[in-house]
Amino acid sequence: MRTYKDLAGKVAIITGASRGIGAAIAKGLAANGVHVILIARTIGALEELDDEIAICGGSSTLVPMDLLDFPAIDRLGATIFERWGKLDILISNAAMLGKLTPLHHYDPPTWDNVINLNLVANQRLIRSFDPLLRQSTHGRAIFLSATVAREATPYWGAYATSKSGLEMMIQVYAKETEKTNIKVNIVDPGITRTSLRASAFPGEDASKLKSPATLVPLFLKLCSVENQAHGQLIKYDSYDEH
Repeated sequence: MRTYKDLAGKVAIITGASRGIGAAIAKGLAANGVHVILIARTIGALEELDDEIAICGGSSTLVPMDLLDFPAIDRLGATIFERWGKLDILISNAAMLGKLTPLHHYDPPTWDNVINLNLVANQRLIRSFDPLLRQSTHGRAIFLSATVAREATPYWGAYATSKSGLEMMIQVYAKETEKTNIKVNIVDPGITRTSLRASAFPGEDASKLKSPATLVPLFLKLCSVENQAHGQLIKYDSYDEH
């Protein structure tokens, strides 16, 4: 895997960092000298990841937090400003599947939680961290989406709606940051071995799916100084690493 010396010393936030894609990205960034701020609800899993990163010589800060606690996102932005004065990289990976069920069967709390985590929380992240990304010489913001955001799939109502809304919101954000130092992109990782995928397809043979680590070179490139992609939807399955 290619290394990026220009990432050394940068500060990154990764949401949904305790496992799967988030954990893989965190380890990849840390291995390139980035200080990673790891956000997830479960402190135990975060501590395990912190140990792995430390063994490899990386550094991290653990933030056990529920992103549905919107005021906590505001407080985190203030804390990062006080400690580092900037944010170089935002990786918004946390997401919730909810239930696979007909639209008229969704109970309001489930629907609201999916929309709030997958869509609304991302606006709150932008609200808190955009000023910090502007303080970086090369701010990078990457948001994860899914194919169902662009394909009407029965029973995926809440998740598909939230990701479709996310894609439009991030395209708007990219337009708003065209003349800044920030590069904003969306990544569709495709079918990957994650717990969310397992929840959606419990009978699937996970061993046949690509590992989250496979995605790391793409994210490293998008986080690097050399990256000039902006406002793009990048589908990993059609991405040419070279």
